[in-house]
Amino acid sequence: MAGEVTKPRPEREETDESLRLERNATDRALAERRAIIEAKSDAAVVLAREHSDAALSAAREEADQRSQESDRARQASGAIAEERSMEDVIVRDERAVADEHLRRERAEYARVLSRLLPLEREKTDRHLLTERARSDDAIAHRDDFLGIVSHDLRNLLSGIVLSAELLAEDTSAQDKESAPAVAARRIRRYAARMSRLINDLVDVASIESGQLATAAARGDAFALLVDTVEMFRPAASERGITLELVMAERSLPADFDQERMFQVLANLVMNSIKFTAPGGRICVRGERAGGELLVSVSDTGPGIPGEMLELVFERFWQVGKKDRRGMGLGLYICKSIVEAHGGRIWVESRVGEGSTFYFTIPGALGASDRRAAAD
Repeated sequence: MAGEVTKPRPEREETDESLRLERNATDRALAERRAIIEAKSDAAVVLAREHSDAALSAAREEADQRSQESDRARQASGAIAEERSMEDVIVRDERAVADEHLRRERAEYARVLSRLLPLEREKTDRHLLTERARSDDAIAHRDDFLGIVSHDLRNLLSGIVLSAELLAEDTSAQDKESAPAVAARRIRRYAARMSRLINDLVDVASIESGQLATAAARGDAFALLVDTVEMFRPAASERGITLELVMAERSLPADFDQERMFQVLANLVMNSIKFTAPGGRICVRGERAGGELLVSVSDTGPGIPGEMLELVFERFWQVGKKDRRGMGLGLYICKSIVEAHGGRIWVESRVGEGSTFYFTIPGALGASDRRAAAD
C-alpha cells in the first residue's frame, strides 16, 4: 500500500486555536463586565431606596411626635394617613419608573455590544487572512530559496566527497595512516555532517509548511533494524560502546516509508552514541504490540531530567545552552515523521540511569494476520 500523507500546518492550527480561546476569553470578560455593571447598578438602586426609606421613616416618626404633642394634630390623623398613602403610591411609581429605565439601559447596552462584537471579529478575521497570505508568500519564497541553496550545496559537497575519495585511493596503496589518508577520512566525515545538516534544514522547512510527505508501503521492519544497527556498529565500537539488536520476531511486516523510517532510527541511534560514555551499551528493540510496530532505542547515558522529557522533541532544543553537538532538529524531525505515519513517539528516562526512546507505527501484522491476508 502506497500513498502520500501530508500534515496540516501546525502554525495555522495553533493560530485558529489561539483565536478561538481568545474569543472565548473575550466573551467571558464581557459577560463578567456586564454582570459587574449590573450588580453595581442594582446595588446603587438598593442603596438609594434604603436612604429614601430611611428618610421617609424619619419624617413619619417626626410627624408622629408632633401629632402626639398637639391635640389638633391628633384630630388630623386621618389626613396624615391619607397623605402617607399618597406618598407610598408616589414612591412605588418612581421605583417602577427607575426599574424600567434601568431595564432599558441594560437592553441598549446588550444591543450595542451584540453589534460591536461581530464587527471586531470580522476585523480580526480580515487581519488574520492578511497575515496568512503574507506568511504563505514568505514561506513560498523561503522554500524556493532553500531549495536552490540546498541543491547548490549538495553539488559542492559531492565534488568535495569525490575529491576526498580520489585522494584516499591515491594514499591507501601507500599508507592508510599517512597524513593525506587521515585528512581524506576527515573530509568525508565533515561532508557527511554537512549533508545531514542540509537535509535537516530542508525537512524542517517542509514540516513548517505542512509539506512533509511520506510514501508508506509494505516493508519488513526487521530488515530495516538490522541494517541500521550494522551501519552504526562501527561508529559505536570506535567510541567503546556496545550496540546490539534484540528482536522478538524474525519478521515484522508493517506499512512505513523506508527512507523516512531509517531517518528516524538513525537519529535515535546517533543521539544515543553521542551521549553515551565509553564502555556504555545501546540496545535497539523491535516487536509487535497489538496492531502496531513498537521500536525502542535504549542507552546507558546520563539520562534526562523529568521536566525536560517533553521538551526534547521541540525544535532547536539542546541539552544545555553551551551544547553545540547539533542544532537540536533531529528529535523534532523524528516526531514529525512518526506522527505523519499515524504513530507516536516518547521518551522514558531517569537521571544517571540512561534513556529509552520509543515510537510506534500502526499497521504491523503478526503471523496469524499474515496467513489470513495471504488466504
